Amino acid sequence: MMDTIFFILSKVVQFCIEPLNWVIVFIVLSFLFLSLRKPDLCKRFLLLALLDMLIVGWLPTSEFGLRILEDAVPKTSLAKISESDIGGIIILGGSIEGGQISVDRGEISLYSSAERVTKAFELIRKYPDVPYVFSGYSGRINPKGISETDAFKQLIAEQGLSEKMAHYENHSRNTYENVLFMKPMIAEFGLKNEDGLSKPWLLITSASHMYRSVKLFQKQGIKVIPVPVDYQTANSLNWGFFDLEDGAYYWNNLLHEAIGTLAYWITGKI
Repeated sequence: MMDTIFFILSKVVQFCIEPLNWVIVFIVLSFLFLSLRKPDLCKRFLLLALLDMLIVGWLPTSEFGLRILEDAVPKTSLAKISESDIGGIIILGGSIEGGQISVDRGEISLYSSAERVTKAFELIRKYPDVPYVFSGYSGRINPKGISETDAFKQLIAEQGLSEKMAHYENHSRNTYENVLFMKPMIAEFGLKNEDGLSKPWLLITSASHMYRSVKLFQKQGIKVIPVPVDYQTANSLNWGFFDLEDGAYYWNNLLHEAIGTLAYWITGKI
């Protein structure tokens, strides 16, 4: 019950922290004060709306924090990892459009974080005798259509990949539930070393999401080798670039991860 409340609350917070949503709020308030014949307050809220758009659209404001987040967990060199070194492969959901669209259109669509899926295909081919687990049901409060897991199964079949080592977790709604529900599966299906101890699992998720994910797995006593993908920032900042669409996306990622990490820390999940 508490996890459900936490999940719903996280969606409310997510709406409130999206910067462009505040532009709408400021404009509505400016019209309200205009109708009340308070021009000074009207102008102030219009200026706040303009300032909000400037901050969101000027890319360095979001890229700086997002780059720090993406660099928080170093990238793993897979060339140095052999099949005998790992216990399995974890693929976190969040990149697949399941739901009603997939049912109606008969095709699986991928979000901008499609590298989670393409990297999974690469590693499944590279390590054919290693078990893999895809984890994800839906991040929506009221999900419809097929789950992310069922969509991933369809993609695996379309790619002609073997399901001999496949395992699926089809109940989680957020990263904490990903880890919690996969824990017994990792213990059961993971490959062991000569001493009977579990080998570390490769963990595939977006670079901006990797820090929070690793902390959650560590809290549950699960050893993982980070495989960050879906990088959004380069080594240098785009000082002269202004793009509302990209800026809004970067800010959403940055604030989502920052507040999510803080919430998990406060509630003792990491």
